[in-house]
Amino acid sequence: MTASRTIMIVGNGQVEPEMAAVIDAADLVIRFNDCRSCGAGGQKTDIVAVCNTGRPAMAMLGGGGWKTNAAVRQAREIWCVRSSEVFEALRPKLAISHPDLDDLCDDYADGFRAFAKATNRALHVIPASTHAAVDADLERFDAGDYVVPSSGLIVIAEVLAHWRRPSDRVVLAGFGHAGWEWHPFAAERRYVDEMISKGRLARLDKETLSAFAEGA
Repeated sequence: MTASRTIMIVGNGQVEPEMAAVIDAADLVIRFNDCRSCGAGGQKTDIVAVCNTGRPAMAMLGGGGWKTNAAVRQAREIWCVRSSEVFEALRPKLAISHPDLDDLCDDYADGFRAFAKATNRALHVIPASTHAAVDADLERFDAGDYVVPSSGLIVIAEVLAHWRRPSDRVVLAGFGHAGWEWHPFAAERRYVDEMISKGRLARLDKETLSAFAEGA
């Protein structure tokens, strides 16, 4: 029998300091971009999921401190959240609807691939099929006019579809479902709430902390 795992997906929203030990005790911890969740949200980092297009990717791969970030250095995998296939198809549409986002579709996955290879890390690019499935699901929740789902939701969907074993527990922390105006955060919250109601996800928050701390 395959042992059950706790997979902790930690967003860059607020994480209470008392959650750190629970997060660090997880079997697998996924963080995002510059891993701002480290500190109050514990230290353990197994996977860093990066926004590999546009300005965020340029900033991470440029002369800043991302490559030497302590969380990035301990991670054994880098995930590129954005599929080049999806974003190239999006480019002509954005040129009309959002010309100010002209660099959003510029893909820097090769830069992350080179970094992963040079530092002996695995690299995974989330496929177009995951993006398509998320867009289809969001239609059920009145997502309205949005550009792309958040990186957090894409990673959640990827874990549930391709990485979660039947006995695993997938837990979210630091997800406030707020931020960039062109992400459909209200619909994303409803998507996550539905997954929680079906037992496919759980939230680590003040109300559930004691249960997780006790190993429930």
